[in-house]
Amino acid sequence: MVNKVILVGNVGGDPEIKYFDNDSAVANFSVATTERAFKTRDGKDVPERTEWHRVVAWRGLAKLAENYIKKGTQVYVEGKIRTRSYEDANGVTKYTTEIYADTINLLGRRPESSEMPSAPHIQQQTQQVPNESISAPTQDEPEDDLPF
Repeated sequence: MVNKVILVGNVGGDPEIKYFDNDSAVANFSVATTERAFKTRDGKDVPERTEWHRVVAWRGLAKLAENYIKKGTQVYVEGKIRTRSYEDANGVTKYTTEIYADTINLLGRRPESSEMPSAPHIQQQTQQVPNESISAPTQDEPEDDLPF
């Protein structure tokens, strides 16, 4: 079974950061993804649709969010869907669905001011094994004769 989410969207507000006694941190922020409007074959207009996603980032990713993610930042987020319940102030059980981030990549242009250095990619080391990069064959390695 697989529980994997990939989002590319814009952050809706500055992240909320909480620190715990053991210096662990958690960041919560929202990401908006938008499906573009289009016209069907029979001429019907389908309007643009925006979905909001709650993202939860722990430890190093929380610190990345605190230092580099602001309202409007374009991000790539990989993670898992989690649904949890809680009781509101009136004792009513509520449910929320969140994306627990394993990887966050900052997209778009670098900030123009020098006060915020670029941080293009961070992933939770305990959650995911880094992908191996694929490179073009060198002169010492012959190319495959595969037709694809």
